[in-house]
Amino acid sequence: GPHQEGRQRQGTACLSPLPGVSAGNGCGHTLLTPHSGTLSSKNYPGTYPNHTMCCWRLQAPPGTSLLLAFGDVDLEPSEHCAHSSLLLADPQTGTAYGPYCRNSIPAAPLLVTNSSTVTVLFNSTSHRSGRGLLLSYATSQHPEGVWMGGCPDPPLTMCFSVYCPAGCKDIHGDIWGNPSQGYRDTSVLCKAAVHAGVIADELGGQVTLSREKGITLYEAAFANGLHSKRGSLSEKRLVFHKVCCLLSPACDDALEVVAFNASSWWHEVDALGQDRAWVAERAALSTTGHSWAAEPSTEAAWLELDLGTRRNVTGIITKGSSEQHDYYVTSYHISSSRDGKNWRPYRGSSGQEDKVFEGNADSQGEVSNAFIPPIVARYVR
Repeated sequence: GPHQEGRQRQGTACLSPLPGVSAGNGCGHTLLTPHSGTLSSKNYPGTYPNHTMCCWRLQAPPGTSLLLAFGDVDLEPSEHCAHSSLLLADPQTGTAYGPYCRNSIPAAPLLVTNSSTVTVLFNSTSHRSGRGLLLSYATSQHPEGVWMGGCPDPPLTMCFSVYCPAGCKDIHGDIWGNPSQGYRDTSVLCKAAVHAGVIADELGGQVTLSREKGITLYEAAFANGLHSKRGSLSEKRLVFHKVCCLLSPACDDALEVVAFNASSWWHEVDALGQDRAWVAERAALSTTGHSWAAEPSTEAAWLELDLGTRRNVTGIITKGSSEQHDYYVTSYHISSSRDGKNWRPYRGSSGQEDKVFEGNADSQGEVSNAFIPPIVARYVR
């Protein structure tokens, strides 16, 4: 099992970065927050490069401790892991865990520390093989564990809850399905949760899901910055349950828009001299024919939806206009208002800067984006 090591070997010196930060030339996908995060070595799951190192400093809130989940530790074997190694250090207690490589792996996939600060050090010399490192963490506020790979083993009940760390969106692995169908049970669970819009990738969070009978075909979809794949039959599927759905079955219903407004609209005159107005009202998703379009060359165009009264808005679906023109919106910002006068930009769960939503890549498909947390407003722009 993991053994304590009182000192770091030569070549593994780590100039510890600031909390929540990584440093070095061997760092791969990294998202570190005070409550959870995900980190990997460079090129993961491809072969990690020679002569690199990365140091991550994980910092949990005071009074909590860190739970580390080893998603994958595949470093080329060597005696005492001298060529490539993973070493974890707890500066508060002076304890070190490791070194780990392929012939000396952690005894259990989950390491429970007694510290709110852990330094993770990965380093490599010359080698030929090895995927590298994938690790996630959460705090002791989530003792049920951290899931990184596929679905956990079937629990005794068909409905269960797990905690997904921040940073799952960009880990390796495929997902099949969409929020309305559910997901093939071989999908990467936490990545599917981001696609389904039940958690935000920048924060992670608790997900509740059930195992249900599989379906013949899973349709591909683009949602919340992730593509799912079109896939065939599976015996079981994963269905995510939003909190509001547990209270009210209507949380995925489409909200009625009582009025549309826009910064401008395109007055098209075709080659035959016929007029066609691309007015705001044509933005309703169920509209056949052409859509709304702003006046050509308009800067900072906007479309406004009036819901008639304050509503809880959990997401948005957009589609382009394929009527004679291959038009679509590739990205957009959202702002909201309760009175139509004072507007608040949507900043998402991070709260640091206005969120840019990924829109459509063609004029045919629908793209959904979740609001986490939801918007409470009458007007959405």
